[in-house]
Amino acid sequence: MHSRSHHADKATGIGDPQCFKDEAGPAKFKVGDTVRVRQLPDIFYTRTQTYARGVTATVTRLVYESPAAEDEAWDNTDKPQWFYSLVFRMSDLWPEYPDFYPNDTVETEVPEFWLERA
Repeated sequence: MHSRSHHADKATGIGDPQCFKDEAGPAKFKVGDTVRVRQLPDIFYTRTQTYARGVTATVTRLVYESPAAEDEAWDNTDKPQWFYSLVFRMSDLWPEYPDFYPNDTVETEVPEFWLERA
């Protein structure tokens, strides 16, 4: 029988990411900030989309505190961080995006260590 991870044990009866509430410390960014997704390598696994790397976005909300997927995949759950909901302009993500849709956006969540001030 496979034993459960520390993370699974911690989340039992509370839920994930609720079990990490108040563990990430102060958020580095706030709603309305302009940030850039850093160009970092992903060696094993990440939820940070390749198409968003190097692109600027606007923080729309602080979503939750949790370990990043890269850490959680290895059961390294001792360093939760903030996740932010970001809005990107489609034309910033894909320069060939049609000009007649200038207000189209996409929104996604990104962990704090992937972000820098723009």
